[in-house]
Amino acid sequence: MTFMASAQRSAARPTAPKAGLRERKKIQTRQAIRRAAYRLFEEQGYDATPVDRIAEAADVSPSTVFRYFPTKEDIVLTDEYDPMLEAELRARPADEPMIESLRHVTVEALRRITVEERTELVQRARLMREVPAIRGRMAENTARDTDMISAVLAERSGRPADDLEIRVIAAALLAALQEALMRWVADGQRDDLEGLIDRAMDVLARGLRF
Repeated sequence: MTFMASAQRSAARPTAPKAGLRERKKIQTRQAIRRAAYRLFEEQGYDATPVDRIAEAADVSPSTVFRYFPTKEDIVLTDEYDPMLEAELRARPADEPMIESLRHVTVEALRRITVEERTELVQRARLMREVPAIRGRMAENTARDTDMISAVLAERSGRPADDLEIRVIAAALLAALQEALMRWVADGQRDDLEGLIDRAMDVLARGLRF
């Protein structure tokens, strides 16, 4: 998921295949742009930080920034780790409820992130919550993530990926994760994020009953 990028980065390290030199350079460039952007957003604010300033701080051209991130919002919302999340979901037992698969993957990933990565996750989530332009762009990313979870569910169930029940389940799972993250940020991270995700998944598991 978009907001789980920092967590997935740590979780995937031990088993991720080594990328080729060209791909490693692309990842390094994306990460340099993202780090520069987050630093400037923290110092100057999101709206007051133009893309050309991000490019200068990352030592790349503005056209390079746009080649990797079509919009400024995408710097916050996109990453190279979603395929790793998809692979980890597919690696879970085929007969395991998707609620439990997603709970396991996200909670275990969060338990392995570094302090620096958790700080980045907080900043990313805060931007998602506070910046209207980012919230508007999130719809496209959510649709992509819904497609991914729907595809995994379809493989497990033998149903088509566009089956209404499949789509509803996928959308509900994503909404629960996002709500847990937004609550964590809104409350100043007083509660444990892993615990909030567990509670959100429990609501779905018991059939949306109190």
